[in-house]
Amino acid sequence: MAERRAHPYRDLDVIDARAPRFNQAAIGALALVAVFTGWWPLLGLLALQFALGLTLGRRWCLPCLAYFALVQPRIGEGELEDARAPRFANMMGFAVLTAATAAHAAGLPVLGTVLAVLVSALALLAAVTGFCTGCEIYRLGARLRGIGHGELRRIDPADVGLAATADGAIVEFTHPLCSECLTLERELRETGRDVVTVDVRTRPDLARKYGIGIVPTAVAVDAAGTVTARLA
Repeated sequence: MAERRAHPYRDLDVIDARAPRFNQAAIGALALVAVFTGWWPLLGLLALQFALGLTLGRRWCLPCLAYFALVQPRIGEGELEDARAPRFANMMGFAVLTAATAAHAAGLPVLGTVLAVLVSALALLAAVTGFCTGCEIYRLGARLRGIGHGELRRIDPADVGLAATADGAIVEFTHPLCSECLTLERELRETGRDVVTVDVRTRPDLARKYGIGIVPTAVAVDAAGTVTARLA
């Protein structure tokens, strides 16, 4: 197996994109088992598994352990992605599974079953197609926060080392372990434009200042740092 670029239990701000899909496949299948067998306490165990992984880390996530110990060594590391979106999706899964368990415990089996089917359907959809509803909700929220608060209307040239004479430069907020970030940077440089990168790992202060909710984020700026176009 090729050497990992990201350690699964130390580099927590990124994750192998295949790992969340493996986790979603496991959760979706087991939620479906709970629906067909009627053994609703299994939904509570799945919610507990989400809670342990979210609070104590990936080492407490059994599907994650299985993926990183058994699957990844055989198929290699996939593309790395920002871990915040899958984490938000896990939080949504935890909330809905908890609600499903509570509904069954309260004597509302129809509601509990509907919620369980919802979790199973969305999880299996993500596992099969890669379309993660919770991730997309996170990304949409990140974009709306950026637009609503106007953080990217202007970037102070001094913050990113943008030369005073720069004209038509591109500022990309990136992460050294983000595959999409590296691809975007290469494509932008191939256009012949000046590209200034901001590593959110080493400059989290700038990520907070400009409301960067997800990477890669790239904007075109003029010499004064005014944003003229959003590129990614």
